[in-house]
Amino acid sequence: MVYSTLLKEIKIEGKTYKYYDLVALKDERYEKLPISIRYLLEAAVRYCDGFHVRQSDVETILNWEKSQHEAAEIPFKPARVLLQDFTGVPAVVDLAAMRDAVKTLGDDPSKINPVCPVDLVIDHSVQVDSYGNLDALEKNQTIEFERNKERFNFLKWGQKAFKNLLIVPPGSGIVHQVNLEYLARTVCADDAGILFPDSVVGTDSHTTMIDGLGVLGWGVGGIEAEAVMLGQPISMVIPEVIGYKLVGKMPQFATSTDLVLTITKNLRDLGVVGKFVEFFGPGVANLSIADRATVANMCPEYGATVGFFPVDQRTIQYLKQTGRTEHQLNRIQDYLKANNLFVDYTDPKFSPNYTKVLELDLSTISPCVSGPKRPHDQVALTHLHKEFKSGLTEKVSFKGFGLKTDESNKIVKVTLNGEEHTLKHGSVVISAITSCTNTSNPSVMLGAGLVAKKAVELGLKVPPYVKTSLSPGSGVVTKYLEASGLLPDLEKLGYYIAGYGCMTCIGNSGPLDEAVGKAVDENDLVVAGVLSGNRNFEGRIHAQVRANYLASPMLVVVYGLAGRVDIDLENEPIGQGTNGPVYFRDIWPSHDEIAKIEEENVRPQFFNEVYSNIQKGSEQWQELECPDSSLYPWDSNSTYIKQAPFFHGMEIAPTPPTAILNAFALLNLGDSVTTDHISPAGSISRVSPAARYLTSRNVAPKDFNTYGARRGNDEVMARGTFANIRLVNKLASKVGPKTFHVPSGQELDIYDAADKYRSEGHSVIILAGKEYGCGSSRDWAAKGPLLQGVRAVIAQSFERIHRSNLIGMGIVPLQFLEGENADSLGLTGKEQFTIELPHDLKPGNHVTVETSQGKKFKVLSRFDTEVELTYYRHGGILPYMIRKLINTSN
Repeated sequence: MVYSTLLKEIKIEGKTYKYYDLVALKDERYEKLPISIRYLLEAAVRYCDGFHVRQSDVETILNWEKSQHEAAEIPFKPARVLLQDFTGVPAVVDLAAMRDAVKTLGDDPSKINPVCPVDLVIDHSVQVDSYGNLDALEKNQTIEFERNKERFNFLKWGQKAFKNLLIVPPGSGIVHQVNLEYLARTVCADDAGILFPDSVVGTDSHTTMIDGLGVLGWGVGGIEAEAVMLGQPISMVIPEVIGYKLVGKMPQFATSTDLVLTITKNLRDLGVVGKFVEFFGPGVANLSIADRATVANMCPEYGATVGFFPVDQRTIQYLKQTGRTEHQLNRIQDYLKANNLFVDYTDPKFSPNYTKVLELDLSTISPCVSGPKRPHDQVALTHLHKEFKSGLTEKVSFKGFGLKTDESNKIVKVTLNGEEHTLKHGSVVISAITSCTNTSNPSVMLGAGLVAKKAVELGLKVPPYVKTSLSPGSGVVTKYLEASGLLPDLEKLGYYIAGYGCMTCIGNSGPLDEAVGKAVDENDLVVAGVLSGNRNFEGRIHAQVRANYLASPMLVVVYGLAGRVDIDLENEPIGQGTNGPVYFRDIWPSHDEIAKIEEENVRPQFFNEVYSNIQKGSEQWQELECPDSSLYPWDSNSTYIKQAPFFHGMEIAPTPPTAILNAFALLNLGDSVTTDHISPAGSISRVSPAARYLTSRNVAPKDFNTYGARRGNDEVMARGTFANIRLVNKLASKVGPKTFHVPSGQELDIYDAADKYRSEGHSVIILAGKEYGCGSSRDWAAKGPLLQGVRAVIAQSFERIHRSNLIGMGIVPLQFLEGENADSLGLTGKEQFTIELPHDLKPGNHVTVETSQGKKFKVLSRFDTEVELTYYRHGGILPYMIRKLINTSN
C-alpha cells in the first residue's frame, strides 16, 4: 500500500494492533478537517493502492477546504453494509441471479459473494393485524411467518449460500436500533489486526441513525449497496460540511422529538441536500446517545447525507451500557484518541473548519409535531388544532385538503362494541408508538409510560375507534418498561406490544376496524394518524388516513386519549376522568421525573439478555428448511421470489447506449414525488394491475400481502410501480395511478399504458418537478420504471439516493436548467421527446432535448462522476460488476 509508512503499532491491554497514523502525515490541514471528513481520509489512506484509490484522492480530501467547492470526486470503501428485509430480499435475489448470469457466461458463479461484511435485519415484515390485547404480539408474529415463510426461507438460504452475510431473524427489533445497540463496532479490527473507524452504508435511508454513535453511515440504493458488497468503492462528490453548534440545555417539557423536528425544519430551510451535517458545541454534551441517534435518524427528512456526532466520553458510556466488552471500549478510545478522532464537546478549542455554521440554543425548543403530509412541516403544538381546521377547506396542498366549507363540520355516528361514537374530520384512528426514530430513546418511551400511568390514575380511556399499537425497536425497551412498572399502564390504554419491527411507519399499520373504515370511505372523512415515526407522506401510513402527524411517543398517547387532533391542548380537556375533566398539564411528566425513572430502570444486563441469542431466532425461524445449494433453485410457481430479469441476454461486451428517439411521457409529475408514490410499500389494491396478476396466479385477495413483502418478484413490482392512490399526474383526469396513453387517447392504469407503449415499440420518459424520488431509499423505485420502459427522467431536482439508483439501473437522470420546468417551457407531456446522448458525454454536460412540436431546450446531465457514466454505458451497475469480475479473472 502507498501509505505503508504510516502503519504504526498500538498496544491495548497487552494485545498488539496496527493502525494508519493520520497525525504522522504531519499535515496542518488535518487538524482543521471536520471529524467526518477525517473518517473519509482514513479510508482513502488505508485503501490507497494507486488504482481504486489514488494518492490524488487522499490529497483531494486533505485539501477539503478548497475541493468541497469543486465537486471533486473521491472513492469511499465503507467497513460494512446494512440491509433490512424489504430491501434485502431484492438484493439477495439480484446476487442469486448474478450467480446464474456468471454461470451462463461460462465462469465460476461462486465469484458472486460479498467481500464486505453484510448485516441483514428482518424487521419490515410484521404488520399490525392484531392490536389492543395481550395476544397481539404472538398473533402478529404467527401471521408474519405465515405470510412471509417463502421470503424467510430464501433469506435463510442466502445466509448459508453466501459468505459474510449475517441474518438477524424476525422479532428482534428495528434494524437501526439493532445496529445501534448490537451490530455497530465503532472501531473495527480486520484479520490482520489493523484498526479503523466503523462505517456503514445501508439500503434503508435511515441508516444515518448510527451517526449518533459516531459511526459514519448513510443510506444508498440497493443497487449501489450490492456493488459495495462485491468490493466496489462508492464514488462520491466530496461534500460540504455544515457545522451545527448546539448550546444550552433542553427545557423541562420539551422532548428529543421536539428537538429533531426543529432541527429538521431549520436544516430543510437552509438546504443541505448532498451535504454532511456535523454537530458540535457544549449543547451536544447534554444530549444522550439516544437523543443524538434520534436527530441523526431524521437526516433524510432534512435532506443531508449524514447528521454526524463524533465519539466522546458519553458514547463510550453508552457502548459500555449496551454490553460492549472492556477490551472493545479501550480499543475504541485508544485508537480514536491516537488519530485525534475523539472529541470533548465542552472544549471551546474544538471547532474544526466548517463550510457554514448554524447555531441552536436547546433552551428554545418547544413541543411540536410535524405534518400532515410531510415530515419537515413542523407545527407548534399550540397551533395544530387551528392549522388542521383551516387546512380542511384550503386547496389541496401539503397542508390543505380541498373540502367545501359545508363539508368541513361533518359528523358521523358509528357503533363499536355496542356503543355509539362520533367520527369527524380530525378524528384520530391510528395512534402508534412505532419506528426507530423514537423507540431507541428511553426518555420518550418511559415518558409515554408516565403519561399512560397518570392518565389511568385519573380515569381516562382511549376511544374504541382509535387503533393503538406499540412496536418497540428492540426487546430492551420491553424490559425497561416492565422493570419500571409502566407497561401495564400502557396496556390498560390499549398500547399492547404488537411486534418488534418497523410497522406503522412503513405502512404496515394493518386494517382499521371495519365500521370505522366504512364510515371514513362513505363520508370522505379526513381522519388522522399520530405516530412516533419519521415518515408521513400521503398514502404511506394507511390508504384511508389522509392526515398523519409525527410526534413523540408521549404525544402519541395524548392524542390517542383525546381521539382527535383538532383539540386545543392548552385550554380544552383531553377527556373526562373519574373526578372531572383532565387537561394536558395534568398528565405531562417533567424531565426530572423521566430522568429518575430512566436512571433506575435502563440496566446494562437488559442488553446482554436480549442480544446474547439474537442470531438464534424463534422456534419458527429455527424450523425453517431451506435449499442447500450455491445456486438458488427458482420456483416458477412462486409469487414472492422470482429470478431477476436484469441479466437476461447479457453478453460479456456491453452494447453502447443509443439515443432516446421519439419517446412519449409516461407521466408528467409535480414536486416532491416520493419513492412511496413511485414504489408503494403498503397494501396491494384489489383493483390494481398487481392484483390482476396475483389473481391470475390463484392468489386470494386475503393473501396479497404488501408490495414491500413482494419485492422479490419483478412481475408484482413492475405492476406496482406508480400504483400509489395519491399520485398526482398532470396527464390523468384525477388523482391516482392512471395516465393518458397518447396514441390511443385512452386513460389507462400506468402499468397498462407502459405495457402498451412497449408493445408498440415506443420508449417512455418521465417529467417531474423538484425533489423527485425523495423519501425512503427504494431500489424498486428505479427498477420498476426500467421494467416499464422508462429511459430517462427529466426533473427540476433529484433526491440523492434516488438519482444514484436511476443510474444504477441504466436510466438517464436529466435536470431542467435553473428557473425552468415543464410548465415554463410549455410542455404538456403529450409531445414526443428526442434526447441525443453523445458518446463523449462528460459529468455535468448539457444535453439537448427536442420535442415533436419543434421545441428545443437544454437540460443538465446528472451523471455527476465518470464512474456513474461507466455504469450507464454498461446498462447499470450490476452488469458492470459481473463483467468486471469475469474480466478480472480471465
